Amino acid sequence: MKRKELYNKVIEHFEVAMPVAETELDYSTPFDLLVAVILSAQCTDKRVNMVTPDLIARYPTAWEMAEAHPDEIYNYIKSVSYPNNKAKHLVGMAQKLCSDFNGEVPDTLEELVTLPGVGRKTANVILSVVWDRSAMAVDTHVFRVSHRIGLVPKRCTTPYSVEMELMKHLPNEIVPKAHHWLILHGRYVCKARTPECGKCGLTAVCGEYQKRHKPSPAL
Repeated sequence: MKRKELYNKVIEHFEVAMPVAETELDYSTPFDLLVAVILSAQCTDKRVNMVTPDLIARYPTAWEMAEAHPDEIYNYIKSVSYPNNKAKHLVGMAQKLCSDFNGEVPDTLEELVTLPGVGRKTANVILSVVWDRSAMAVDTHVFRVSHRIGLVPKRCTTPYSVEMELMKHLPNEIVPKAHHWLILHGRYVCKARTPECGKCGLTAVCGEYQKRHKPSPAL
């Protein structure tokens, strides 16, 4: 199957199976989401959603958080992964927002990645979710699912190369939704260790499934 045909079939499937696909992080403002995405690195959205309400209630904007000491932030986020580093990143991020962006979350990749704790993946999440831009954040789920289905070739061995390949084939207008399709599919169906292929509607086109279930040659 040609890659264009594969993409069309995958898009058709998700448009029906998952017409609404959104982030599972709770947020009300762009600043809330930026805080949550920084905290979500190597941590579950469920865990992040448990700590952000009290954190944001105490530091609702960059201006308040910029005045905090990392030790204060740590007390709110100690149950997430790498809390010491993330506490420092959050304070540094807030200070940079106040000094360079008047306390507002910027809307370009180039500006976002200047913030402490914000790499390309986090920046793309903000661009996609907050600003509805055609930006593909490649996390572990997107990387895995893209390879298993066959959306990207084996030579795509880095998140950046997977991002570029997906962006080359996906229509711009559905990229924000496609980002969540792949994440949610990877989180609940195409799991890392035990993919639940019986629940998947893509087995007919999935490269990994077809490889694993190839009929044995006749004797």
